[in-house]
Amino acid sequence: MTEENREITENEVSALAEDDVDSLKQALAKEREEAEKYLANWQRAEADFRNYKMREEQEKKETINWANSTLVCDILPVLDAFDRAFEGAATAGKSLSWITGFRQIQRMLLDVLSKHGLAEMKCLGEAFDPSLHEAVAQGEGAEGEIIGEVRKGYKLKERLLRAPQVVVGRGGQVAVPEATEESEGGLNLE
Repeated sequence: MTEENREITENEVSALAEDDVDSLKQALAKEREEAEKYLANWQRAEADFRNYKMREEQEKKETINWANSTLVCDILPVLDAFDRAFEGAATAGKSLSWITGFRQIQRMLLDVLSKHGLAEMKCLGEAFDPSLHEAVAQGEGAEGEIIGEVRKGYKLKERLLRAPQVVVGRGGQVAVPEATEESEGGLNLE
């Protein structure tokens, strides 16, 4: 090869350099596009992970709040038995010391359960709501108003645990519910 053949003209060098610059620009644009795609995917994955963590925390809180709900549901018939026993003993004599003792035991049990979020639902005189109440009978009274309670209902931390069984007025005579005394905890013990 001769030196003439080896020599490249300036025009050829500038053309080769221009081709290299264009190909480098294209390669750079392609790499930038790919880097932006990776960044977007990473940001999406990070957001998905944050959302997952928040959902897990929420589910954990709900699980903790409802962990003892089956135990509380099993205790509710005991509370019902106390109520029925006191209804029968009300006429026998309120001054008997053993009745007073059992009322205190009932009050203690209700206090412990209320500390863990159990609350009795008050429904006498309220409008019947099928999502909160279970109608078991109708009676003379204002239409759609709860005029009697067959079984108490309870909520556990603002969620319905057991719906109260109620008697609903069908219209006709307006019944005025009797006022009942309430204990300190807000639960009717008598």
